[in-house]
Amino acid sequence: MVLIIGLNTIAKAQFQAKIDSILNLMTLEEKAGQLSIFTNDLNERGDFIQDQYITLITKGAVGGIFNAHGAEYTRRLQKIAVEKSRLGIPLLFAFDVIHGHHTIFPVPIAEAASWDLKAIEKSARVAASEAAATGLHWVFAPMCDVSRDPRWGRVMEGAGEDTYLASAVASARVKGLQSTGFQDADAVAACVKHFAAYGAPQAGREYHTVDMSEITLRETYLPPYKSAIDAGALTVMSAFNEVNGVPATANHFLLNDILREEWKFDGVVVSDYTSVLELINHGIASDTSGAAFAGFVNGTDIDMQSSFYNHALPALVSKGVISETRLDEAVAKVLELKFKLGLFEDPYKFCSKEREKRVLLSPQNLSESQNMAKKSLVLLKNDGVLPLNSSKQKLALIGPLAKSRQDMIGGWYAAGNGEIAESLYDALIQNKNVKELMYAVGCETTASDTSHFQEAYETALQADQIILALGEAAWMTGEATSRSSIDLPGVQNQLFSRLLKTGKPITVVLFNGRPLTINEIDHYANAVLEAWFPGTKAGSAIASVLFGDENPSGKLPMTFPKSVGQIPIHYNMKNTGRPWDGVTNTTSRYTDIDNKPLYPFGYGLSYSTFDYSSIILDRDSFKAGETLKAAIKVKNSSSRDGEEVVQLYIRDLVGSVTRPVKELKGFKKVLIPAGKEIMIEFTIDENLLKFYNTKHGYASESGTFELMIGTSSEKFQTCFFNFTK
Repeated sequence: MVLIIGLNTIAKAQFQAKIDSILNLMTLEEKAGQLSIFTNDLNERGDFIQDQYITLITKGAVGGIFNAHGAEYTRRLQKIAVEKSRLGIPLLFAFDVIHGHHTIFPVPIAEAASWDLKAIEKSARVAASEAAATGLHWVFAPMCDVSRDPRWGRVMEGAGEDTYLASAVASARVKGLQSTGFQDADAVAACVKHFAAYGAPQAGREYHTVDMSEITLRETYLPPYKSAIDAGALTVMSAFNEVNGVPATANHFLLNDILREEWKFDGVVVSDYTSVLELINHGIASDTSGAAFAGFVNGTDIDMQSSFYNHALPALVSKGVISETRLDEAVAKVLELKFKLGLFEDPYKFCSKEREKRVLLSPQNLSESQNMAKKSLVLLKNDGVLPLNSSKQKLALIGPLAKSRQDMIGGWYAAGNGEIAESLYDALIQNKNVKELMYAVGCETTASDTSHFQEAYETALQADQIILALGEAAWMTGEATSRSSIDLPGVQNQLFSRLLKTGKPITVVLFNGRPLTINEIDHYANAVLEAWFPGTKAGSAIASVLFGDENPSGKLPMTFPKSVGQIPIHYNMKNTGRPWDGVTNTTSRYTDIDNKPLYPFGYGLSYSTFDYSSIILDRDSFKAGETLKAAIKVKNSSSRDGEEVVQLYIRDLVGSVTRPVKELKGFKKVLIPAGKEIMIEFTIDENLLKFYNTKHGYASESGTFELMIGTSSEKFQTCFFNFTK
């Protein structure tokens, strides 16, 4: 029996009757099946799916498959569900499309470094169009986890340490992924993850316990998820961690009180991979039935991979332990998602080989990837050696990441192919400004072998300048890649020290998915360019900045510490009762290092020079219901056009709850022509002054506020204003 219903992207009320009619036909086992998704596998021969899952699809006991993609392959699996199962309910196909699908963009923390929301939305739009062209309906993105600990490997996948920036990025990603709907099968359903506070594991260790106050949870960690949901995200993924002693997958406070009751989210909640099973490891369930009960009754609609819902829910409903009404509510949400995607109208609408061939790795998509990579690069240091002289030079390209292609696409690279990515070597060997390019590996990324140091040294002696490609291997960032040290791995620092002895100018290009401690490099290198993992068009994007064809405009979305001992470190910390004053011993400080980071949040250099005037306020005070306008003139005093990220910070000087020393409350990325001055204006209203306290929730308070506008979280102009409720 095949249920073909002529509906696509329409309001829920219009197809509720159809959902009810399907529910009336379903057995308990089929209902539990809609709430169970399983993984496809991959081997040297390509995609394959285990026989047991084919059997379950045929029985109508699977709601979706993840890690299966390709128009032809997904059509084959969909055909089994639609033509061989009793009710013919189509499958959902899901995948981790984090920063591109076939065309790979910079890793998400790099994209956040662009501070360019339109470009980030476009990146997600390209990823969605490629994903949809390969038969996918649903992607597990965006990751909205704020993190202040670079030891955690998944900082690569998020937008950094700041709530305001992360919220803006989350909204942009959802809009790019879901676009205006699924009529043309070129958009996909977004999944907000990982709900909630997954980015704050103790000691920065993956999957570890999260323990924080409700104020910190609500004020710092929850807003980006809320922003993504407000942007229309259709699904949410629960997190692996616990909050307040309860794992997120079974956390009624998170999944019901906040997500559904406060935020009015009415979409699907899916567990993370086997996180229903892991409720047993957490110690809140003793067996399959207990874990399924805990996850399901507390708000997790879909069980990913554990198969616990398949095994336990029918019996729990039959025994009256779980009501069939609750079961039907969850199944209805899944069916509603499939209706919105148009799968009941045409189960194969996303399975077009012609569209797949036309869209994947198109010239336009590759161009967008290159543009995004250019915007993501952050110039951390430059004593004048960059941009490289346009007259032909002899360059020595050295380092373990100089020729790497696979590392350029980073972790979570979906269906990306590292072999077609551009390495830095690939780009420089073809660059018209290079008279001669000499290469030496120097060392491997993580190895302790120094036997190639001499070759690298001798190669460098023959060159005019050294380009040194250092950093992490791509596998060192992402899920399950926490590090206790965030120094350069292996003997890379020793290689740098050896090359310093040549006396040649050294530009270090860093490849990494997290902030690193690079004190020696910062001190001695002539220039440092943070490249992150830039994606398929990595090499040409980096070369364009090195030679000045592109003016760098990226700013750090996450603080770089001087030492791992400073972690957690972020720009908007609390002042404490004994703030460090630079003199007094009995203040909040270290005895062996100062409190300041190596590079602060919002920091990034340009080939242009920007001068900020004093801030001009249209009034010194305002009341609730009114607004205050803050303006500042920014002049490009150089001879080169450049983009600047003008950042607005506010500090509440006195509050009923202690407030951070500053908070980002706005930013504008603007192109300023050489020698020109432009006026930048921000509007401040009551909403920007609100904060969370356990007595009143989100509320503002009357008082005096410091307003800061500048080029980073540490370099700004300042003034004061008053607010009255």
